[in-house]
Amino acid sequence: MRDLPGDLMDCGICVAPGRFEVAPRAWPMIAPPGWRLVDIAAIGICGTDYHIFEGKHPFLDYPRVIGHELSGHLADGPDAGQLVVVNPYLSCGTCRACLRGKPNCCAAIEVLGVHRDGGMCARIAVPEANLYPAEGLSAIQAAMVEFLAIGAHAVARAGLVPGDRVLVTGAGPIGLGTAIFARLAGAEVHLSDLSAERLATARRLFGFERLQEAGRDILAGDLAEGFDTVFDATGSAASIMAGFPLVAHGGSSVLVSVVKDDITFADAEFHKRETRIIGSRNALRADFDRVIAAIRDGQVPTDAIATEVLPLADLPGRFPGLAAERGAIVKVLVTP
Repeated sequence: MRDLPGDLMDCGICVAPGRFEVAPRAWPMIAPPGWRLVDIAAIGICGTDYHIFEGKHPFLDYPRVIGHELSGHLADGPDAGQLVVVNPYLSCGTCRACLRGKPNCCAAIEVLGVHRDGGMCARIAVPEANLYPAEGLSAIQAAMVEFLAIGAHAVARAGLVPGDRVLVTGAGPIGLGTAIFARLAGAEVHLSDLSAERLATARRLFGFERLQEAGRDILAGDLAEGFDTVFDATGSAASIMAGFPLVAHGGSSVLVSVVKDDITFADAEFHKRETRIIGSRNALRADFDRVIAAIRDGQVPTDAIATEVLPLADLPGRFPGLAAERGAIVKVLVTP
């Protein structure tokens, strides 16, 4: 990185759609009461970041320091130096959702790197309650916890039991994370995607063998009765609606991705099957803890997930290409 005055640090900033720069910002020296300073160690790039770069995110004002998949070391206090995972969902603590133990869907939620500046920088201040010890993990592994927790949360919402037959539509990072934790829950996991390349990656790197070509009629033979749970991680309204008829009688549809479009279904079929439609948003502390434990126990192939690790200084030149080629990428991580 370039030399800067001691009171400045480089930050990765989406200045406008299609324009990403590394520029100086003030180095945080004091955290507000109840917050801690964290020296960022690694940042994961996710679909949200690509959408911000492409100008497709509906809840964002430019310029924005991006980055919400974060690991770092505590920079202050008696435990300074401890590796932590950052929970980037800042909740109000007073709305009905928060008071019912659901801060992941807080009515006034702010996500680092989206609603406020994120962690693609050397240091950031974060509420202490949003920092989780990452003992036994590397900094790169710890930066993968947040996106994996989204899939772990969806699996927890579904209430899977061993032997359940599930279909995950969308074999991108969130879909793969969902599939990994559904497999750890003992389910028979099928993956569907429009991209043959992504399905091949799911087989080669993660050992998934039950691969279904999206758009093809798969309700035949052993699958004729459908799936106990269908997880949609495509971000496509058409895919979500196409998944409803794939849910077996008594089964569930879990919407992991979010779309701006209206979603419709045939009420007669919905009632006949007694279908549950479940929204899944962000993750809870329990989901982060579940992921951290699974990585520490070697249950998550993090080496396969990390497609590339690159320095922040290289990202302005690489961002357009990464965005264009992300169908072939599982996870790119950045070090500040």
